[in-house]
Amino acid sequence: MSGFEFVFSLFGLILGLALAEGLGGLARALKASHRVRIGWPTALLGLFVSCDVVTFWMYGWAVRDLVPISWPVLFGGFLVTALYFIAASLVFPDDAEAWDDLNAHFDKQRRRVIGAVLLCNIALLASVAWLATFPAFDLRNAVVTWSFFPVSALAICAKDRRVVLGCLIWLIALYPLSAVWGAV
Repeated sequence: MSGFEFVFSLFGLILGLALAEGLGGLARALKASHRVRIGWPTALLGLFVSCDVVTFWMYGWAVRDLVPISWPVLFGGFLVTALYFIAASLVFPDDAEAWDDLNAHFDKQRRRVIGAVLLCNIALLASVAWLATFPAFDLRNAVVTWSFFPVSALAICAKDRRVVLGCLIWLIALYPLSAVWGAV
């Protein structure tokens, strides 16, 4: 077993659980859809978290040869993947039927969810800069990488749900844009 396989067995497990938690919440909400309205905000938030978890997983693979085996790396990776798990678990309520409309749940949790994902991306960018080289400031990175941070911050701070939804749509659009515009 390589060092990366050792380290990423923990990270992969927690990231997989984060995806399962998000999908489980979606399944519970769909089962209760006869009593509760899911709404676009919650659906977009769930898609955003899922896309970001998968992207983090891809970055893990991209830096696999650079990841040293050490306690700080393992613990730091645990903290980041734990944040992803918590973010995914907050997207949908445990008991969807306790809510008439999941938009109210979205309004209550979105700052925590987006904030956790933002912290994960700050940690990822810092790690990539430490392990490899700081991402260049070219047009692609300005749009795909660097726009993520202010748009996420705006989504956290905005009071108007329409602004938050616009930010989520932009953030979600960055994932396929990144795939089309070049390798991550």
